Amino acid sequence: MIDSHGRVLRDLRISITDRCNFRCMYCLPETEAAHNFYRGRWANMPDAAPIARQWVPKSMVLSFEAIERFVRIAASLGIRKIRLTGGEPLLRNGVEDLVARVASVPGVEDLAMTTNGFLFAQKAEALRSAGLKRVSFSMDSLDPANFKKMTGRDGLSEVLAAIKLARDIGFTPIKVNAVVIRDINDHEIEALVDYAREQDLSLRFIEFMPLDSARAWLKEMVVPGHEILDRLQRRFDLRPLPPADPSETAKRWAFPDGRGTLGIIAPVSEPFCGHCNRLRLTVDGKIRTCLFSVTEHDLKTRMRDGDSGDEEIISWLRGVVWGKEARHHIGEPDFVQPSRSMSCIGG
Repeated sequence: MIDSHGRVLRDLRISITDRCNFRCMYCLPETEAAHNFYRGRWANMPDAAPIARQWVPKSMVLSFEAIERFVRIAASLGIRKIRLTGGEPLLRNGVEDLVARVASVPGVEDLAMTTNGFLFAQKAEALRSAGLKRVSFSMDSLDPANFKKMTGRDGLSEVLAAIKLARDIGFTPIKVNAVVIRDINDHEIEALVDYAREQDLSLRFIEFMPLDSARAWLKEMVVPGHEILDRLQRRFDLRPLPPADPSETAKRWAFPDGRGTLGIIAPVSEPFCGHCNRLRLTVDGKIRTCLFSVTEHDLKTRMRDGDSGDEEIISWLRGVVWGKEARHHIGEPDFVQPSRSMSCIGG
């Protein structure tokens, strides 16, 4: 699949649930702590109770059969990498069955999952046996109190245990993603790197993006990638790594002793739209051609009605991909934040 800007799509991200057992400040800032922080710093938060969440009705959630069918169609068109996301994907009943379905699709070379890790121990062995190749954990703080402030849950010990378990049962490489928010966890970036080196992990720092349900994001909250790098270069001897492929979103560095790697994903300050090769499928069956799309394309209705055969969907999908946005417009006067938060869109 090729878009009108010459980009060849190889990567499909599938949100399998919009529900989550965390309330992270950059996604679902519904806790009192998040509410008070945003209201007290920059954003014009209302003087009301934290925002209530309306989940996608279960009747609208895409079935495993429909997801598998679409993966087969997408793989026939050149999609090679699949990532299962959420919400928190481990909240979806039978997730290991979906992993097995997707892993069996011809053409799928890489099957990964992004999780907060809280429920990972319950599913780890089953996921590995079903064919999951890689796992990425979201962990924004190593301080229990700050972890709870950022996520709304006292769950740091469970996440640390999940990372260790993933390594013990053979997942490799193991990535840890940390979203950096100024005056919340930016003081922890060196400690996170120390942890990643100690555990031989691939750590990714991610700039705070305007995808929170409270619409509280402001650019002042973003710690730019170059600022993160400058701080880390003062502390660590970093060796630049070449990109694994042209579409890689992270700029990466290694350490002289070979333990762990560091990556910085800077979609706000250093957009990488020119080589974006991603397509997204939401939990309710909408195709999104950009994380910040303001338009969604209804796949579910086409598949549910049963009137569209695979060839018709292929033709329709090629047209959708052809119209993929050239870039996002974060920070520009005409930027419009997506109507749905990251938990609905899928990371």
